[in-house]
Amino acid sequence: MSKKIAVILSGCGVYDGAEIHEATLTMLAISQQGGEYSIFAPNVNQAHVVNHLTGEEMNESRNVLVESARIARGNINALSDFDANDFDALVFPGGFGAAKNLSTFAFNGVNLVVNGEVEKAIKDMLAANKPIGALCISPVILAKLIPGIELTIGQDEGTAQAVNELGGKHVQTTHGQVIIDTEHKVVTTPCYMLDANISQIADGANNVVKSVLGMLN
Repeated sequence: MSKKIAVILSGCGVYDGAEIHEATLTMLAISQQGGEYSIFAPNVNQAHVVNHLTGEEMNESRNVLVESARIARGNINALSDFDANDFDALVFPGGFGAAKNLSTFAFNGVNLVVNGEVEKAIKDMLAANKPIGALCISPVILAKLIPGIELTIGQDEGTAQAVNELGGKHVQTTHGQVIIDTEHKVVTTPCYMLDANISQIADGANNVVKSVLGMLN
């Protein structure tokens, strides 16, 4: 029977939402490795909207769920509907949306606040002893919520220091490497926190999914 994995997105586009390569390659890895995925996103407004051509902020408002539906091809659910009983694992692709829309890390650093629905999803999975995967910047959310967690965001000194200040244990890694916290059943990889190409992103996504599924077998 296929394992069911929930993928939580944070919008559409690296600068203000989910990183599209990481999101798509995570879904591909789940499918190719015999799992099934369902996509969720919080039904909230983005922190802001960024022109991905110029990098400049735009004077408009967009919704995280609506934008995430672009990646999901419309097949998506509000995160408020997530039920940990229905899934075997949970995965967070990266992108600045994880640090802007799923949490406030981009604005508040170690004083970040995590979206309430995101926090509930993570804590419900932990309580059920089910694995969680996180790519790129999204592991900082787990550092906030899980005292003593061992994880990686790659090699960025500032973010690594923040993880440690939050009570986590950061491990430096390079392309495609994963850190597995066996106590909490959490798998993390750096992806675009490093200067990566799309093949290296695929390696990271594949290895996270492989490790998560390995915990279920």
